[in-house]
Amino acid sequence: MQIYQGKSVFSGIAIGKIRVYKKNERQVKRVKVENPDAEMARFEEAKAKGIAQLGVLYEKACKEVGEANAAIFEVHQMMMEDGYNESVENIIKSQGVNAEYAVATTGDNFAQMFSAMDDDYMRERAADVKDISERLIAVLHHGSGAQSMEMEQAIILADDLAPSETIQLDRSKVLAFVTREGSTNSHTAILARTMNIPALVCTPVADGMDGK
Repeated sequence: MQIYQGKSVFSGIAIGKIRVYKKNERQVKRVKVENPDAEMARFEEAKAKGIAQLGVLYEKACKEVGEANAAIFEVHQMMMEDGYNESVENIIKSQGVNAEYAVATTGDNFAQMFSAMDDDYMRERAADVKDISERLIAVLHHGSGAQSMEMEQAIILADDLAPSETIQLDRSKVLAFVTREGSTNSHTAILARTMNIPALVCTPVADGMDGK
């Protein structure tokens, strides 16, 4: 028997199969573009789709965890609407590169900035920035920006779970979740507590675990 310890987000006992949840890895390459204005138009279109998707998540969260806890998705909408524009536009137009690269670079820069802050709350915003960046890149790659969470009853094992991924979990199927990263103050942790899902974060789960 192997025992792993982490930080408790919501206490409880769960017994069941393990399902390893892996994000869709999207490689972002730096590509020179002929028309930066057209690339900005691609970004604006992706941003509009991303904001609409977050609106759907907000409505779902309102029903499942209440307006106060659903507010994170309104914050994500505002960040996507205002926080990215200047940096993304500057990168696209000054470097003549693709929108995906500009979004990924902006997201990394903002996440590093938040992670370096002294305030615990502000440090947690790094995860929000990453969540937004991944959504925009997925849409730019002609994806939905969302990953299917259909599954049988199981304990979810993941590197980390973003708020948008957590709210899409089927509570009737998720026995608990365990992540290598995350914190007890994150929005994901808050959602887990509200959804009454037993959870551990910052858990050094053994590498190579395949869920069998």
